[in-house]
Amino acid sequence: MFPLLEALRPRQWVKNLLLFAGLLFTFDVPHSVNDYLHALLGFALFCLLSGCAYLVNDIRDVAADRLHPVKKNRPIASGRLSVSVATLFVVCAAPLTLLLGWRLLGTAFCITMTAYLALTLSYSWGLKKIVIVDVMAVATGFVLRAVAGAAALPVMASEWLLLCTFLLALFIALMKRRAEIVALGQNAPTRSILAEYSQEFLEQLATLTATTCLIAYLLYTVLSPTGRNHPYLIATSLFVLYGIFRYLYLTYRQGLGEAPEVVLRHDRPLQIAVILWVLAVIVALQFRNVPTGTPHTASRSYSCFRILT
Repeated sequence: MFPLLEALRPRQWVKNLLLFAGLLFTFDVPHSVNDYLHALLGFALFCLLSGCAYLVNDIRDVAADRLHPVKKNRPIASGRLSVSVATLFVVCAAPLTLLLGWRLLGTAFCITMTAYLALTLSYSWGLKKIVIVDVMAVATGFVLRAVAGAAALPVMASEWLLLCTFLLALFIALMKRRAEIVALGQNAPTRSILAEYSQEFLEQLATLTATTCLIAYLLYTVLSPTGRNHPYLIATSLFVLYGIFRYLYLTYRQGLGEAPEVVLRHDRPLQIAVILWVLAVIVALQFRNVPTGTPHTASRSYSCFRILT
């Protein structure tokens, strides 16, 4: 039982916190208890589904993982969990997760989960061997997490949220590839795609992506409907800027970045920046532009179907 739980990679589940973005960016709109319960349920279902995807990936890569200095200790690669047991769990758990998502959170959430599963399976079966496409597929997985979190409420995820999510995830994926090259070399037998990259090339792509991500977030805080209605939202960009700079520092100067989830769990300054960013967004969303001639005490009305912008 413990090897199976370890193979589901609960430490990776921190990535699924992105499902709460829908709640965060609609914090100026009253939420019911059901909204919070749906967000938590969506998070739990995505953790189980992503765990199944990790199992499939480990089954596919068992031979290569046994040659890796760290991955050789994974349950399947080390022999502590048999391939047959892992396969049986995936065959049973994945359809059940999709069914629960459909019955409890609706069709849109189920479709997003299905798209995520199809993407991760495609990644394990071949996309991770195609240069550039591999990191873009990883970033798209994070976008689907954001879409799923919005669908669970339900709200509509805006193009701004999806764009910023994609660029930030792409930046982290590129930095992960760079860290792998530094640690293993371009001709590492455990990941053939590294031969298609170089450290300098990845650094150029990462710099371009980080710059684009920051510009996109700045434009979001100014030009989007949310930014126009909440003038103080632009102040949250300071924490985004620090977070990107801090991650670059940890990767270039501290030799980290091969495991982004470990960096986020253990680097206290980065954790503080994320927490302060969340709090800053919540506070900024409480202040709205008041139209000319409208009293400050004017009541706000919302449509029954809230739009996340």
